[in-house]
Amino acid sequence: MNKQNFIIETREKYGDCFKDSAFRKRLKEKGTPQGFVEIFETDEKGKIIQLVGKSNLVVYYGRETVMSRSFNITNALLPSGATKDEYICWLGVGSGGCPVGDLLDPTSPANTDTNLSYEIPINATDATCGDYRDGFYYKRPFDLVTYEQDTENDNSYLITRIMSTITIFDCNGYNINEAGLFTAESGAGSYSGHFSLFARITFPTIVKTSSRQLVFIWYIYF
Repeated sequence: MNKQNFIIETREKYGDCFKDSAFRKRLKEKGTPQGFVEIFETDEKGKIIQLVGKSNLVVYYGRETVMSRSFNITNALLPSGATKDEYICWLGVGSGGCPVGDLLDPTSPANTDTNLSYEIPINATDATCGDYRDGFYYKRPFDLVTYEQDTENDNSYLITRIMSTITIFDCNGYNINEAGLFTAESGAGSYSGHFSLFARITFPTIVKTSSRQLVFIWYIYF
């Protein structure tokens, strides 16, 4: 089996693995956007394993961006360079989610976070990625965004499910223990404009190698 077919095949398999798990563990707090993240990996033999399942934090900048987008009026408190035209369209990963010397005990995100603690370069040549700096792309686009029914709220379509893949060619040799959703004015490949952190999650360290493909399933609900 060649690598390209391997990637396509594993993406299709994930749909049956995570279908209900996030909703059994949903956050109960109301009043702010909420989310739940699951991370799956596929090894060289095609085996699918869930590595992470926990809530994220939608940071202050993320909430301010949603407000600006909703009312089409720029919020003066947005980060420098951000505009009301930004929307959620990129994934970034990092290695600053755990204290130095303890890779299995993540430090919780804070509302005041404005970026990942330590960003990891994702890929050097894949032009479908964005945020090109220092010879690397630092953001991955989403594979798929769908709307799903919220069974706790009259089956209204209040849940957004985001899928994004860190492929076998990405981030190899790095420890990954944090991830974030980012807003921008475009989700097109090679976009290099302004990015704002929308939500952040930290988790026990995943050592990324070329034999591991990671799929992030990120649920956002209002």
